[in-house]
Amino acid sequence: MAKLSMRERYRALTRDLDWTPTYVDSGRFYPFTRYEGIKIHDWDAWEDPFRLTVDAYCKYQAEKDKKLYAVIDSFAQGQGHLSLSDGRYLSSLKLFLQGVTPLEYMAHRHFAFLARHLDCPGARFAALCQSIDELRHTQTEIHTIGQYNKYYTGFHDWSKMHDRLWYLSVPKSFGDDGMSAGPFEFLTAISFSFEYLLTNLLFVPFMSGASFNGDLATMTFGFSAQSDESRHMTLGLDSVKFILEQDEVNVPIVQDWIDKWFWRAYRLLGLVAAMMDYMLPKKVMSWQEAFELYFEDQMLNGLFPDLEFYGIRPPRHLDQAIAEKSRLSHEVYWTLYSFGFGTSFNTTAPTAEEMDWMSASYPETFDRYYRPRWERAVRMAEAGNRFFYPGLPMLCQVCQIPTIFTEADDPTTLSTRSSEYRGERFNFCSDGCKWVFDREPEKYVQAWLPVHQVLQGNCGGPTLPEVLTWCGLREGDSGEYLTSPDKASWDKWHAPTVGGGR
Repeated sequence: MAKLSMRERYRALTRDLDWTPTYVDSGRFYPFTRYEGIKIHDWDAWEDPFRLTVDAYCKYQAEKDKKLYAVIDSFAQGQGHLSLSDGRYLSSLKLFLQGVTPLEYMAHRHFAFLARHLDCPGARFAALCQSIDELRHTQTEIHTIGQYNKYYTGFHDWSKMHDRLWYLSVPKSFGDDGMSAGPFEFLTAISFSFEYLLTNLLFVPFMSGASFNGDLATMTFGFSAQSDESRHMTLGLDSVKFILEQDEVNVPIVQDWIDKWFWRAYRLLGLVAAMMDYMLPKKVMSWQEAFELYFEDQMLNGLFPDLEFYGIRPPRHLDQAIAEKSRLSHEVYWTLYSFGFGTSFNTTAPTAEEMDWMSASYPETFDRYYRPRWERAVRMAEAGNRFFYPGLPMLCQVCQIPTIFTEADDPTTLSTRSSEYRGERFNFCSDGCKWVFDREPEKYVQAWLPVHQVLQGNCGGPTLPEVLTWCGLREGDSGEYLTSPDKASWDKWHAPTVGGGR
């Protein structure tokens, strides 16, 4: 027999192995694609742009894993952690492991769900491949970053911390929100709004930062995963176009989802903004530069003019995201610094050289609004009075970030909004989060807010040490970096030896 082409093998794997059940109605066999209001008239019109088969997919991923684990082993055996630019860089890895890795696993679970419940065999197989991708990312991130647990604090119990620590409720609430959505909303949320619109802001500049800071293993993982992310982005865009082409009633539904999930993902990436500007000793680019390059230029000048054909406009509240691009990282990191007694990584004020870099990167905001604050924090630390905020903040009901952000047109005024639902007041950090809540208040009134749970006595006890123990923190995990065990170990390992060597 003649050898089948890739397209023919893909069709044999998907359409030709599929069958229509006769013993049960298709609505009962695939119930979850029918209650969101999306109308699909022709599932056969859906095409996977990559048309992967099982053998091609496994061969492709096995080759990437072979190269990645060779680098990880070489890096570990060569004591590669000593070649990092500075011990402060490790805080960014701790935050990545605690916040991003569990989201990869949550995505794996829900794409596995879609691999059973989408009506189309091609879409089910694509969801299966992405589910395996997300599980692979979870495992390789653990293997890549987990090697630092032998030498440094804060890398242990990351999954427990994801469920319990206050700042990790931000990514956790995002993942829980997506997993409790319907299948079409989940596809729009993850495959399109996060993967296509915003994933470059996570993987490209941060993984380049890993390279700049001597972390060859993490850099290799990032570039290994990025090839998967490129496939996921293409899948997300094609899926959204397929939904829009099926029926015009789908357009306003998808537009609402794009509006919601852009804002939800953007608020989550505030943690990445802080990592890029403050946690990388050697800087690659500022958050503002990355936002302008990977979102404004590529999305607003390329993607959304293309989607205008389908009736889709740029996301709601985009103007607010653009207005605060020169402030986002500073406001988020100051919060992490102020509450650094309750984080599983160490924080410290930027050095004089780093403040000069921020002045050049943020000429309109840093010197005016943030440099005086950091210079005072440095003076307090040098006097033995390192600043920590001695209380619990008000959290946003939707994104679960403390209400730290400022008004779009006034960086000196905190932005707070509120809504009343069933006689109870709920607070938000922005117009975007208030709009998300007002669309689905029944969903967000159920949010598990760490501050509320602490005050109700549900977090290990009434005292701060009891709460931090319940969260999984150990001595040395949190607090000021300059007085931390990691800093002491770093200085000891890099101290000159007799004869001038290291």
